[in-house]
Amino acid sequence: MKRPNILFALADDASHFGFYGHELVDTPCIDQLAREGVVFHNAFTTNPKCAPSRASILTGCHTWQLESACTHFCRFPPSRLLYPDLLEEAGYLVGFTGKGWGPGDYINTGYQRNPAGTEYNEKTLQPPEGTCISNTDYAADFAAFLADRKPEQPFCFWYGCREPHRAYTEGEGIRYGKDPDKVKIPMYLPDCDTVRRDFCDYAYEIDWFDRQLYRMVRQVKEIGEYENTIFVVTSDNGCPFPRVKGQMYEQDLRLPLSITWTGAVKGGRQVSDIVSFIDFAPTFLEAAGVSIPEEFCGKSLMDILGTDKEGIVNPDRNRAFMGRERHDMGRYQDKGYPVRCIRTPRYLYIRNYHPWLCPAGNPETGYTNCDPSPTKREILHRHAENENMYYNLSFGLRPAEELFDIIKDPECMENLAENPNYRSVKKQLKQELDDELLKTGDPRIRGEGDIFDTYAYVGNPPHKWSLLEENYNAWLREEQKKRGR
Repeated sequence: MKRPNILFALADDASHFGFYGHELVDTPCIDQLAREGVVFHNAFTTNPKCAPSRASILTGCHTWQLESACTHFCRFPPSRLLYPDLLEEAGYLVGFTGKGWGPGDYINTGYQRNPAGTEYNEKTLQPPEGTCISNTDYAADFAAFLADRKPEQPFCFWYGCREPHRAYTEGEGIRYGKDPDKVKIPMYLPDCDTVRRDFCDYAYEIDWFDRQLYRMVRQVKEIGEYENTIFVVTSDNGCPFPRVKGQMYEQDLRLPLSITWTGAVKGGRQVSDIVSFIDFAPTFLEAAGVSIPEEFCGKSLMDILGTDKEGIVNPDRNRAFMGRERHDMGRYQDKGYPVRCIRTPRYLYIRNYHPWLCPAGNPETGYTNCDPSPTKREILHRHAENENMYYNLSFGLRPAEELFDIIKDPECMENLAENPNYRSVKKQLKQELDDELLKTGDPRIRGEGDIFDTYAYVGNPPHKWSLLEENYNAWLREEQKKRGR
Protein backbone atom coordinates (compact mmCIF):
# COMPACT_ATOMS: atom_id res chain seq x y z
CA MET A 1 0.00 0.00 0.00
CA LYS A 2 1.29 3.45 -0.90
CA ARG A 3 2.18 5.46 2.18
CA PRO A 4 0.44 8.83 2.52
CA ASN A 5 2.10 12.21 2.47
CA ILE A 6 1.42 14.63 5.33
CA LEU A 7 1.05 18.39 5.03
CA PHE A 8 0.64 19.86 8.50
CA ALA A 9 -0.54 23.49 8.28
CA LEU A 10 -0.16 25.33 11.57
CA ALA A 11 -1.26 28.96 11.96
CA ASP A 12 0.37 30.99 14.73
CA ASP A 13 -2.25 32.28 17.21
CA ALA A 14 -5.47 31.68 15.26
CA SER A 15 -8.94 30.89 16.61
CA HIS A 16 -11.09 31.78 13.59
CA PHE A 17 -11.41 29.89 10.31
CA GLY A 18 -14.23 30.27 7.83
CA PHE A 19 -15.47 26.69 8.03
CA TYR A 20 -16.69 27.36 11.57
CA GLY A 21 -18.91 30.17 10.34
CA HIS A 22 -16.59 33.11 11.06
CA GLU A 23 -17.56 35.67 8.43
CA LEU A 24 -14.75 38.10 9.19
CA VAL A 25 -12.09 35.83 7.68
CA ASP A 26 -11.79 34.86 4.03
CA THR A 27 -10.31 31.34 3.93
CA PRO A 28 -11.54 29.58 0.76
CA CYS A 29 -8.71 27.03 0.62
CA ILE A 30 -9.10 25.99 4.24
CA ASP A 31 -12.87 25.87 3.87
CA GLN A 32 -12.65 23.65 0.79
CA LEU A 33 -10.29 21.25 2.57
CA ALA A 34 -12.76 21.16 5.46
CA ARG A 35 -15.65 20.34 3.14
CA GLU A 36 -13.66 17.45 1.69
CA GLY A 37 -12.44 16.29 5.09
CA VAL A 38 -13.39 15.87 8.74
CA VAL A 39 -14.11 18.93 10.88
CA PHE A 40 -13.37 18.54 14.60
CA HIS A 41 -15.41 20.67 17.01
CA ASN A 42 -13.58 19.71 20.21
CA ALA A 43 -9.84 19.76 19.51
CA PHE A 44 -7.65 21.01 22.38
CA THR A 45 -4.12 22.24 22.64
CA THR A 46 -2.19 20.97 25.65
CA ASN A 47 -0.66 24.31 26.64
CA PRO A 48 -1.78 27.68 25.22
CA LYS A 49 1.58 29.11 24.16
CA CYS A 50 3.67 28.53 21.03
CA ALA A 51 6.69 26.52 22.22
CA PRO A 52 4.99 24.13 24.69
CA SER A 53 2.03 23.54 22.36
CA ARG A 54 4.36 22.65 19.48
CA ALA A 55 6.41 20.41 21.77
CA SER A 56 3.30 18.33 22.52
CA ILE A 57 2.54 18.06 18.80
CA LEU A 58 6.01 16.74 18.06
CA THR A 59 6.30 14.32 20.97
CA GLY A 60 2.76 13.06 21.56
CA CYS A 61 3.15 13.93 25.25
CA HIS A 62 1.57 16.31 27.75
CA THR A 63 3.83 19.30 28.32
CA TRP A 64 4.30 18.47 32.01
CA GLN A 65 5.98 15.27 30.80
CA LEU A 66 8.48 17.27 28.75
CA GLU A 67 10.62 18.89 31.45
CA SER A 68 11.85 22.26 30.13
CA ALA A 69 9.57 22.07 27.07
CA CYS A 70 6.60 22.77 29.35
CA THR A 71 7.89 26.35 29.50
CA HIS A 72 8.20 29.10 26.90
CA PHE A 73 11.52 30.27 25.39
CA CYS A 74 13.19 27.14 26.74
CA ARG A 75 15.85 24.63 25.78
CA PHE A 76 14.21 21.66 24.08
CA PRO A 77 14.88 18.62 26.29
CA PRO A 78 17.43 16.17 24.88
CA SER A 79 16.81 12.71 23.50
CA ARG A 80 13.08 13.00 22.89
CA LEU A 81 11.35 10.79 20.33
CA LEU A 82 9.91 13.06 17.64
CA TYR A 83 7.46 12.01 14.96
CA PRO A 84 9.44 13.81 12.15
CA ASP A 85 12.57 11.81 13.05
CA LEU A 86 10.63 8.53 13.17
CA LEU A 87 9.07 9.20 9.78
CA GLU A 88 12.43 10.12 8.31
CA GLU A 89 13.90 6.86 9.58
CA ALA A 90 11.02 5.12 7.78
CA GLY A 91 11.98 6.74 4.48
CA TYR A 92 9.98 9.97 4.49
CA LEU A 93 11.34 13.29 3.32
CA VAL A 94 10.79 15.62 6.27
CA GLY A 95 10.97 19.41 6.40
CA PHE A 96 9.36 22.66 7.49
CA THR A 97 8.99 26.28 6.50
CA GLY A 98 8.27 29.33 8.62
CA LYS A 99 8.12 28.61 12.33
CA GLY A 100 8.87 25.08 13.42
CA TRP A 101 9.29 24.33 17.10
CA GLY A 102 9.96 27.51 19.01
CA PRO A 103 10.71 29.96 20.31
CA GLY A 104 13.63 28.40 22.11
CA ASP A 105 16.99 26.67 21.82
CA TYR A 106 17.52 23.12 20.56
CA ILE A 107 21.17 23.37 19.45
CA ASN A 108 22.61 23.39 22.97
CA THR A 109 20.72 20.24 23.94
CA GLY A 110 22.17 18.16 21.13
CA TYR A 111 19.80 18.53 18.17
CA GLN A 112 21.29 19.04 14.73
CA ARG A 113 18.15 20.71 13.39
CA ASN A 114 14.83 22.11 14.50
CA PRO A 115 12.66 19.35 16.04
CA ALA A 116 10.11 19.96 13.25
CA GLY A 117 12.56 18.73 10.60
CA THR A 118 14.95 20.09 7.98
CA GLU A 119 14.52 23.82 7.53
CA TYR A 120 13.35 25.39 4.25
CA ASN A 121 13.31 29.12 4.84
CA GLU A 122 15.40 30.62 2.06
CA LYS A 123 12.73 31.92 -0.31
CA THR A 124 11.32 35.40 0.21
CA LEU A 125 8.57 37.60 -1.21
CA GLN A 126 7.37 41.18 -0.93
CA PRO A 127 4.69 41.32 1.79
CA PRO A 128 1.54 43.36 1.20
CA GLU A 129 2.24 47.04 1.62
CA GLY A 130 1.59 48.52 5.03
CA THR A 131 1.55 45.22 6.93
CA CYS A 132 3.79 43.34 9.34
CA ILE A 133 3.39 40.09 7.38
CA SER A 134 6.55 37.98 7.11
CA ASN A 135 8.57 38.04 3.90
CA THR A 136 8.91 34.25 4.03
CA ASP A 137 7.64 32.70 0.79
CA TYR A 138 6.19 29.58 2.36
CA ALA A 139 4.94 28.09 -0.90
CA ALA A 140 8.25 28.65 -2.69
CA ASP A 141 10.01 26.95 0.21
CA PHE A 142 7.58 24.05 -0.14
CA ALA A 143 8.47 23.83 -3.84
CA ALA A 144 12.16 23.67 -2.90
CA PHE A 145 11.35 20.90 -0.45
CA LEU A 146 9.48 18.91 -3.12
CA ALA A 147 12.44 19.34 -5.45
CA ASP A 148 14.53 17.34 -2.97
CA ARG A 149 12.06 14.47 -3.04
CA LYS A 150 13.13 11.19 -4.60
CA PRO A 151 10.74 9.50 -7.04
CA GLU A 152 7.72 8.09 -5.17
CA GLN A 153 9.17 9.12 -1.81
CA PRO A 154 6.49 10.02 0.75
CA PHE A 155 6.87 13.39 2.43
CA CYS A 156 5.91 15.05 5.70
CA PHE A 157 5.98 18.84 5.65
CA TRP A 158 5.29 21.31 8.47
CA TYR A 159 3.91 24.63 7.20
CA GLY A 160 4.45 26.87 10.21
CA CYS A 161 2.91 30.15 9.12
CA ARG A 162 4.10 33.10 11.20
CA GLU A 163 0.72 34.77 10.83
CA PRO A 164 -1.53 35.92 12.47
CA HIS A 165 1.01 36.36 15.30
CA ARG A 166 1.41 39.98 16.34
CA ALA A 167 2.56 42.64 15.67
CA TYR A 168 0.14 44.10 13.13
CA THR A 169 0.20 47.45 11.36
CA GLU A 170 -2.83 49.11 12.90
CA GLY A 171 -5.56 49.55 10.30
CA GLU A 172 -4.20 46.99 7.81
CA GLY A 173 -7.36 44.89 7.96
CA ILE A 174 -9.71 47.71 7.06
CA ARG A 175 -7.34 48.96 4.34
CA TYR A 176 -7.56 45.52 2.75
CA GLY A 177 -11.31 45.30 2.90
CA LYS A 178 -12.25 43.95 6.33
CA ASP A 179 -15.58 45.15 7.70
CA PRO A 180 -15.53 45.94 11.44
CA ASP A 181 -19.31 45.46 11.54
CA LYS A 182 -18.74 41.73 10.97
CA VAL A 183 -16.66 41.36 14.13
CA LYS A 184 -18.29 39.34 16.91
CA ILE A 185 -16.84 40.67 20.15
CA PRO A 186 -16.67 38.16 23.01
CA MET A 187 -18.24 39.18 26.29
CA TYR A 188 -14.90 39.52 28.06
CA LEU A 189 -13.65 42.29 25.70
CA PRO A 190 -15.07 45.81 25.27
CA ASP A 191 -17.21 46.29 22.16
CA CYS A 192 -15.73 49.44 20.69
CA ASP A 193 -14.11 50.69 17.49
CA THR A 194 -10.59 50.02 18.77
CA VAL A 195 -11.24 46.35 19.43
CA ARG A 196 -13.18 45.85 16.20
CA ARG A 197 -10.35 47.32 14.14
CA ASP A 198 -7.87 45.13 16.02
CA PHE A 199 -9.85 42.03 15.11
CA CYS A 200 -9.88 43.15 11.47
CA ASP A 201 -6.07 43.31 11.44
CA TYR A 202 -5.91 39.84 12.95
CA ALA A 203 -8.41 38.45 10.45
CA TYR A 204 -6.51 39.81 7.45
CA GLU A 205 -3.41 37.88 8.53
CA ILE A 206 -5.44 34.65 8.80
CA ASP A 207 -6.37 35.24 5.17
CA TRP A 208 -2.64 35.33 4.37
CA PHE A 209 -2.20 31.91 6.00
CA ASP A 210 -4.94 30.59 3.73
CA ARG A 211 -3.55 32.14 0.55
CA GLN A 212 -0.14 30.55 1.03
CA LEU A 213 -1.72 27.19 1.83
CA TYR A 214 -3.68 27.43 -1.43
CA ARG A 215 -0.39 27.70 -3.35
CA MET A 216 0.92 24.60 -1.56
CA VAL A 217 -2.22 22.57 -2.19
CA ARG A 218 -1.99 23.47 -5.86
CA GLN A 219 1.57 22.11 -5.98
CA VAL A 220 0.44 18.85 -4.38
CA LYS A 221 -2.23 18.52 -7.07
CA GLU A 222 0.29 19.28 -9.83
CA ILE A 223 2.49 16.37 -8.79
CA GLY A 224 -0.53 14.05 -8.63
CA GLU A 225 -0.41 13.49 -4.86
CA TYR A 226 -3.57 15.26 -3.68
CA GLU A 227 -5.63 12.16 -2.93
CA ASN A 228 -2.69 10.51 -1.19
CA THR A 229 -1.91 13.48 1.09
CA ILE A 230 -3.21 14.03 4.61
CA PHE A 231 -3.87 17.74 5.10
CA VAL A 232 -4.11 18.87 8.72
CA VAL A 233 -5.12 22.49 9.30
CA THR A 234 -5.04 23.95 12.81
CA SER A 235 -3.33 26.49 15.09
CA ASP A 236 -0.93 26.26 18.02
CA ASN A 237 -3.01 28.37 20.43
CA GLY A 238 -5.80 30.90 20.45
CA CYS A 239 -5.98 34.44 19.10
CA PRO A 240 -3.56 37.05 20.53
CA PHE A 241 -6.06 38.98 22.59
CA PRO A 242 -6.40 39.52 26.37
CA ARG A 243 -7.88 36.56 28.26
CA VAL A 244 -7.24 34.28 25.30
CA LYS A 245 -3.65 33.56 24.24
CA GLY A 246 -1.62 32.14 27.12
CA GLN A 247 -4.64 31.74 29.40
CA MET A 248 -6.61 28.66 30.41
CA TYR A 249 -10.13 29.28 29.19
CA GLU A 250 -12.22 27.58 26.53
CA GLN A 251 -11.52 30.01 23.71
CA ASP A 252 -7.78 29.55 23.95
CA LEU A 253 -7.69 25.83 24.68
CA ARG A 254 -10.23 24.72 22.04
CA LEU A 255 -8.85 25.27 18.55
CA PRO A 256 -9.94 24.84 14.94
CA LEU A 257 -9.04 21.55 13.27
CA SER A 258 -9.80 19.84 9.99
CA ILE A 259 -8.19 16.71 8.55
CA THR A 260 -8.52 15.82 4.87
CA TRP A 261 -7.34 12.68 3.09
CA THR A 262 -9.57 12.29 0.06
CA GLY A 263 -8.05 9.00 -1.03
CA ALA A 264 -8.80 7.16 2.21
CA VAL A 265 -11.05 9.17 4.54
CA LYS A 266 -14.72 9.93 3.99
CA GLY A 267 -15.11 13.68 4.00
CA GLY A 268 -17.95 16.07 4.66
CA ARG A 269 -18.20 15.01 8.30
CA GLN A 270 -18.53 16.93 11.56
CA VAL A 271 -17.08 15.22 14.62
CA SER A 272 -17.64 16.12 18.29
CA ASP A 273 -15.21 13.71 19.98
CA ILE A 274 -12.77 15.39 22.35
CA VAL A 275 -9.29 15.14 20.85
CA SER A 276 -5.93 16.55 21.88
CA PHE A 277 -2.79 17.81 20.20
CA ILE A 278 -0.97 14.84 21.70
CA ASP A 279 -2.98 12.74 19.23
CA PHE A 280 -1.29 14.16 16.10
CA ALA A 281 2.03 12.32 16.40
CA PRO A 282 0.54 8.82 16.83
CA THR A 283 -1.93 9.56 14.01
CA PHE A 284 0.84 10.40 11.57
CA LEU A 285 2.85 7.34 12.55
CA GLU A 286 -0.09 4.94 12.25
CA ALA A 287 -1.05 6.36 8.86
CA ALA A 288 2.54 5.82 7.70
CA GLY A 289 2.72 2.28 9.07
CA VAL A 290 5.30 3.20 11.72
CA SER A 291 5.15 1.77 15.24
CA ILE A 292 3.95 4.21 17.89
CA PRO A 293 6.40 4.54 20.81
CA GLU A 294 5.08 3.56 24.21
CA GLU A 295 6.08 6.94 25.65
CA PHE A 296 3.52 8.69 23.43
CA CYS A 297 0.41 9.13 25.55
CA GLY A 298 -1.74 10.48 22.73
CA LYS A 299 -4.10 8.21 20.80
CA SER A 300 -4.14 7.94 17.03
CA LEU A 301 -7.14 9.57 15.38
CA MET A 302 -7.39 6.81 12.79
CA ASP A 303 -10.35 5.34 14.67
CA ILE A 304 -12.27 8.50 13.75
CA LEU A 305 -10.78 9.03 10.31
CA GLY A 306 -11.34 5.42 9.30
CA THR A 307 -15.12 5.48 9.73
CA ASP A 308 -18.01 7.24 8.00
CA LYS A 309 -19.63 8.33 11.28
CA GLU A 310 -20.40 11.84 12.46
CA GLY A 311 -21.07 13.41 15.85
CA ILE A 312 -19.61 11.26 18.61
CA VAL A 313 -17.60 8.55 16.88
CA ASN A 314 -15.75 7.07 19.85
CA PRO A 315 -17.55 7.68 23.17
CA ASP A 316 -14.34 6.95 25.06
CA ARG A 317 -12.81 10.14 23.67
CA ASN A 318 -14.48 12.32 26.28
CA ARG A 319 -11.66 14.00 28.21
CA ALA A 320 -8.84 16.43 27.44
CA PHE A 321 -6.14 17.54 29.88
CA MET A 322 -4.24 20.81 29.67
CA GLY A 323 -1.65 22.68 31.70
CA ARG A 324 0.79 25.55 31.82
CA GLU A 325 3.79 26.64 33.81
CA ARG A 326 6.11 29.57 33.05
CA HIS A 327 5.32 31.43 29.86
CA ASP A 328 6.77 34.93 29.47
CA MET A 329 8.77 36.47 32.30
CA GLY A 330 6.98 39.13 34.31
CA ARG A 331 6.24 38.16 37.91
CA TYR A 332 8.22 38.69 41.07
CA GLN A 333 11.37 36.56 40.81
CA ASP A 334 10.05 35.56 37.35
CA LYS A 335 7.92 32.75 38.67
CA GLY A 336 5.52 30.86 36.44
CA TYR A 337 1.77 30.56 36.85
CA PRO A 338 0.99 26.84 37.23
CA VAL A 339 -2.41 25.61 36.06
CA ARG A 340 -3.92 22.22 35.19
CA CYS A 341 -7.31 21.62 33.55
CA ILE A 342 -9.70 18.89 32.55
CA ARG A 343 -12.34 19.35 29.84
CA THR A 344 -15.32 16.98 29.55
CA PRO A 345 -18.18 17.20 27.04
CA ARG A 346 -19.88 19.70 29.35
CA TYR A 347 -17.47 21.13 31.90
CA LEU A 348 -14.10 22.83 32.11
CA TYR A 349 -12.44 22.49 35.53
CA ILE A 350 -9.37 24.65 36.20
CA ARG A 351 -6.90 24.32 39.07
CA ASN A 352 -4.82 27.48 39.64
CA TYR A 353 -2.03 26.31 41.94
CA HIS A 354 -0.74 29.80 42.83
CA PRO A 355 -3.80 32.06 42.91
CA TRP A 356 -1.87 34.80 44.69
CA LEU A 357 0.16 35.43 41.51
CA CYS A 358 -0.92 37.46 38.49
CA PRO A 359 -2.04 35.13 35.67
CA ALA A 360 -1.03 37.49 32.85
CA GLY A 361 2.10 38.89 34.53
CA ASN A 362 2.59 41.73 36.99
CA PRO A 363 1.37 45.28 36.32
CA GLU A 364 4.80 46.81 36.90
CA THR A 365 6.25 44.67 34.10
CA GLY A 366 3.40 45.33 31.68
CA TYR A 367 1.38 42.09 31.98
CA THR A 368 3.95 40.31 29.84
CA ASN A 369 1.92 37.15 29.25
CA CYS A 370 -0.51 39.20 27.17
CA ASP A 371 0.73 40.45 23.81
CA PRO A 372 0.86 44.25 23.31
CA SER A 373 -2.15 45.35 21.26
CA PRO A 374 -4.72 48.12 20.82
CA THR A 375 -7.21 45.91 22.70
CA LYS A 376 -4.84 45.57 25.65
CA ARG A 377 -4.29 49.34 25.67
CA GLU A 378 -8.04 49.91 25.63
CA ILE A 379 -8.62 47.68 28.65
CA LEU A 380 -5.79 49.27 30.63
CA HIS A 381 -7.04 52.76 29.74
CA ARG A 382 -10.50 51.87 31.01
CA HIS A 383 -8.97 50.45 34.18
CA ALA A 384 -7.18 53.76 34.75
CA GLU A 385 -10.61 55.40 34.50
CA ASN A 386 -11.99 52.96 37.12
CA GLU A 387 -13.85 50.77 34.65
CA ASN A 388 -12.57 47.46 35.98
CA MET A 389 -14.72 44.63 34.59
CA TYR A 390 -12.59 43.90 31.54
CA TYR A 391 -9.38 44.43 33.50
CA ASN A 392 -10.42 41.93 36.17
CA LEU A 393 -11.35 39.34 33.54
CA SER A 394 -8.03 39.63 31.70
CA PHE A 395 -5.48 40.68 34.31
CA GLY A 396 -6.95 40.25 37.78
CA LEU A 397 -6.26 37.51 40.29
CA ARG A 398 -8.10 34.22 39.96
CA PRO A 399 -9.38 31.75 42.55
CA ALA A 400 -7.72 28.43 43.21
CA GLU A 401 -10.52 26.57 41.42
CA GLU A 402 -12.72 27.46 38.48
CA LEU A 403 -15.56 25.47 36.96
CA PHE A 404 -17.55 26.38 33.87
CA ASP A 405 -20.55 24.83 32.17
CA ILE A 406 -19.37 25.14 28.57
CA ILE A 407 -22.76 24.28 27.12
CA LYS A 408 -24.40 27.26 28.85
CA ASP A 409 -21.34 29.46 29.18
CA PRO A 410 -18.79 28.92 26.36
CA GLU A 411 -16.99 32.18 27.17
CA CYS A 412 -16.36 31.13 30.78
CA MET A 413 -18.00 34.10 32.46
CA GLU A 414 -19.67 32.38 35.46
CA ASN A 415 -17.42 30.44 37.81
CA LEU A 416 -19.43 27.62 39.40
CA ALA A 417 -16.66 26.28 41.63
CA GLU A 418 -18.19 27.66 44.83
CA ASN A 419 -21.78 26.94 43.83
CA PRO A 420 -23.09 24.20 46.17
CA ASN A 421 -25.17 22.74 43.35
CA TYR A 422 -21.97 21.79 41.55
CA ARG A 423 -20.01 20.46 44.52
CA SER A 424 -20.16 16.84 43.36
CA VAL A 425 -19.20 17.77 39.78
CA LYS A 426 -16.18 19.71 41.00
CA LYS A 427 -15.10 16.91 43.32
CA GLN A 428 -15.31 14.32 40.56
CA LEU A 429 -13.40 16.41 38.03
CA LYS A 430 -10.71 17.32 40.54
CA GLN A 431 -10.19 13.63 41.29
CA GLU A 432 -10.07 12.72 37.60
CA LEU A 433 -7.54 15.46 36.96
CA ASP A 434 -5.34 14.41 39.86
CA ASP A 435 -5.49 10.79 38.73
CA GLU A 436 -4.33 11.71 35.23
CA LEU A 437 -1.51 13.88 36.54
CA LEU A 438 -0.31 11.07 38.81
CA LYS A 439 -0.54 8.52 36.00
CA THR A 440 1.45 10.71 33.62
CA GLY A 441 4.12 11.67 36.15
CA ASP A 442 3.43 15.38 36.58
CA PRO A 443 5.96 16.90 39.04
CA ARG A 444 3.34 19.45 40.05
CA ILE A 445 0.96 16.86 41.52
CA ARG A 446 3.88 15.25 43.37
CA GLY A 447 4.71 18.52 45.09
CA GLU A 448 7.83 19.02 42.95
CA GLY A 449 6.43 21.63 40.60
CA ASP A 450 9.00 24.29 41.48
CA ILE A 451 11.34 22.52 39.09
CA PHE A 452 9.57 24.22 36.18
CA ASP A 453 10.85 27.61 37.39
CA THR A 454 14.45 26.38 37.35
CA TYR A 455 14.63 25.72 33.62
CA ALA A 456 16.59 28.28 31.62
CA TYR A 457 14.73 31.10 29.88
CA VAL A 458 16.69 31.63 26.66
CA GLY A 459 14.86 34.66 25.27
CA ASN A 460 15.48 38.27 26.12
CA PRO A 461 13.42 38.98 29.24
CA PRO A 462 10.73 41.48 28.23
CA HIS A 463 11.30 43.63 31.31
CA LYS A 464 13.94 44.96 33.64
CA TRP A 465 13.03 44.12 37.22
CA SER A 466 13.51 47.42 39.01
CA LEU A 467 10.69 47.76 41.54
CA LEU A 468 11.05 46.64 45.12
CA GLU A 469 9.21 43.64 46.52
CA GLU A 470 7.12 45.83 48.79
CA ASN A 471 5.65 47.65 45.78
CA TYR A 472 4.40 44.35 44.44
CA ASN A 473 3.06 43.27 47.83
CA ALA A 474 1.20 46.57 48.21
CA TRP A 475 -0.46 46.06 44.85
CA LEU A 476 -1.35 42.49 45.77
CA ARG A 477 -3.01 43.57 49.02
CA GLU A 478 -5.07 46.16 47.14
CA GLU A 479 -6.24 43.59 44.59
CA GLN A 480 -7.23 41.14 47.31
CA LYS A 481 -9.15 43.90 49.11
CA LYS A 482 -11.09 44.67 45.92
CA ARG A 483 -12.08 41.04 45.61
CA GLY A 484 -13.09 40.68 49.24
CA ARG A 485 -10.29 38.32 50.20
